[in-house]
Amino acid sequence: MTVVLLTAGPTPACPRGVDPAEFRLAMAEDVYETAAELRLSETALVCCGDPELAARAVGFTWPGTPVFTVGRTDPVPEACGVLAGRGVDQVAFLSADAPDLPPLLVGKLFRALGTAEAAFCPARGGGLAALATRLPPPEWLGSVTLDHPDAVHTLAAARPTVRALAAAPGWHRVRRPEDLAALDPGLEGWETTRALLSASDGR
Repeated sequence: MTVVLLTAGPTPACPRGVDPAEFRLAMAEDVYETAAELRLSETALVCCGDPELAARAVGFTWPGTPVFTVGRTDPVPEACGVLAGRGVDQVAFLSADAPDLPPLLVGKLFRALGTAEAAFCPARGGGLAALATRLPPPEWLGSVTLDHPDAVHTLAAARPTVRALAAAPGWHRVRRPEDLAALDPGLEGWETTRALLSASDGR
C-alpha cells in the first residue's frame, strides 16, 4: 500500500497571498495522485494529529480511499500498526510536501523490499521524502519520522545488516521558500500545486 503522510502544522514555504492550509492540501493532492497511479498498490491518506485537515483532505481522494488520523509524535509506527491490522504487508510512506515526486522513485522503494526490510528516499536538506517497509515493521526501524533531519543516519545506524536497508535516489520537499525553485515546470504532474502557484504569482 502507498500512504500519503500529511503532517500537521504551518507550511513555511507557503507563497505570499496563499492560504497555508490550501497550499498544504494542494501539495498533498498531487502526491496522492502520484500514489493513486501506481500499479498493484492501493492508496491511503494519513493525517498526523489534525482531524479537521483529514476531513478536508477527503475532498480530493477517490471513493473508498482509507483516510485516518494518527498522532504527531510517532506517526509512522502508529500508521504501520493500523495498516498491519488491516492485512497490509508492505507500505511506502510519501511526504505530502513533495508534489512532484516521480512514481519511478516510489516503484524503486517497493522493488527494494524484495530483498530489504526497509527502503528510503532521502530528502535534500535532511529527512526523508519517502520511506517503505515490510509489515509488521522490523523492530530496528524504531520511531523514525520523515521529518527528522538525521533520519538517514538513524536508519543506517540501526539496521542489523547492510542488506536490511536500501536507499533510492534523493528528492526534494517544499519546506522553505527557496524549495519552490526546485519544482520543475517540465515534469508531468503536480497540477494542483502548479495551478495554485500560478494563480498567486508564486512561480
